[in-house]
Amino acid sequence: MATILVVDDSAVDRRLVGGLLEKSAVCTVQYAANGVEALARMKEVAPDLIVTDLNMPTMDGLELVKSIRARHPDVPLVLVTAYGSEALALEALEHGAASYVPKSQLAERLPRTVDEVLAMARTDRGAKQLLTCLVRSEFQFVLDNDPAMIDPLIDLVQQIVAGMGLCDFTGRLQTGIALKEALLNAVFHGNLEISREQIQAVGDRLIGEGDASLADQRRSQPPYCGRRVYVYVTVSPAEARFVVRDEGRGFDVAAVPVPGDPNALEPERGRGLSLMRNFMDELRFNETGNEVTMVKRRDDNDSNPRG
Repeated sequence: MATILVVDDSAVDRRLVGGLLEKSAVCTVQYAANGVEALARMKEVAPDLIVTDLNMPTMDGLELVKSIRARHPDVPLVLVTAYGSEALALEALEHGAASYVPKSQLAERLPRTVDEVLAMARTDRGAKQLLTCLVRSEFQFVLDNDPAMIDPLIDLVQQIVAGMGLCDFTGRLQTGIALKEALLNAVFHGNLEISREQIQAVGDRLIGEGDASLADQRRSQPPYCGRRVYVYVTVSPAEARFVVRDEGRGFDVAAVPVPGDPNALEPERGRGLSLMRNFMDELRFNETGNEVTMVKRRDDNDSNPRG
């Protein structure tokens, strides 16, 4: 059972977040009112993940991210962002936060985001000792439009990146999250041509069980059913390079937020692209927008990258 530490100066918001997590997953929730209290609580409990607000007295979310990265580098953090805190959230992502959830979309996004980050963290810690002997890995996949294939691919990549010692725990976690967003974009937005508005409209029915979901319908209809996702991965001790290409119509590349733009964190601007941009050292699209290249370079400032 996972232990999650919720940090927020508002008692109402703390209970709201904790209630959402306890309702959707088997977990134990602990609470702290600010960053200082959170660090004190971590001496008593060992959380598997921290969900923190950004704007708090005494020690805010950004300061907490920096402290956790330095003292507890194996504990991922998920930010809860409010309107007006985009610049602070962007800085927190750069300093090691694993993901973020807009406060306006807590019920919809928080449980799923927490589950994904926890799953990636568990996989990373379980990397095989044999992979520490690996000096270079290069492979390619041709995937059907089946989201069930994405997590196993992410697991493989994280184990290889861990074995290479390319970056520390947080860097590996962020690499997995960015790659997953690229693959989800390729499947849903690219090949199946499901818009962000359609995803918000159908919610869990996008990939749900029971009645045929929107994704199931598209996967069985031409022209969507014949499309594939092509994934090319090269990992060395110096860098990891990922190329993800779909067979959809692409999109307007000029609309992609520029690096460092805090407005990119707004929900309507595309959360996946924001995470990809902030977690990778290089991100570029081809002219038609149906292929993305992402590069994660070795960070020699990371502490104990093979740990």
